[in-house]
Amino acid sequence: MNLTQVRKAKIPRKKKFPKGRGHSSGIGKTCGRGRKGQYARQGTSFRPYFEGGQMPMIRRLPKRGFNNAVFKTDYEVVNVGDLEKHFAAGETVDAASLRAKGLVRRNCDGVKILGGGTLTKKLTVKAEAYAKVAAEKIQKAGGTPEGYKPPPPPKEKPTAPPPAASAKAPAAKPPKPPEKKPEEKKPGEGKPEAK
Repeated sequence: MNLTQVRKAKIPRKKKFPKGRGHSSGIGKTCGRGRKGQYARQGTSFRPYFEGGQMPMIRRLPKRGFNNAVFKTDYEVVNVGDLEKHFAAGETVDAASLRAKGLVRRNCDGVKILGGGTLTKKLTVKAEAYAKVAAEKIQKAGGTPEGYKPPPPPKEKPTAPPPAASAKAPAAKPPKPPEKKPEEKKPGEGKPEAK
């Protein structure tokens, strides 16, 4: 291959307009830059989020709460169907062998095996995390998922004990005695007699 063949490939390229060529460019002395101002100068560039000098949207939005994107564990995922295609029976699958086969390419915190596809070969798999279905398929094929921890059984909800038979019911309060109404005095009573 040489440069003439590259040119014949007709790679789509937008022709760059020559700027700053004065009257000879065919569009006058300003050459498509307008008249004066920031855009007429050399080296003019703006940040992608620049909004003409007003307060940018990224600074106007509130920023609250915890963001787990920095602290989360980043796994590279591999399906058991990929192990079936790229590994022979009896081989050991680890991070180095996965990189050699091209199944893991980027830097990450570990490898997680997922249950997509079928697995019929006996493999010894070494990974940091497994899907429950993937571990079951590896074990069913006769292999060993090293480092797999089965999830704990669900906790049973505690049931309330039945009320004890010996517990005595609270004693009822005695009824209140009826209130006595004051006797009404007849007119003329209670006056001292004249001697």
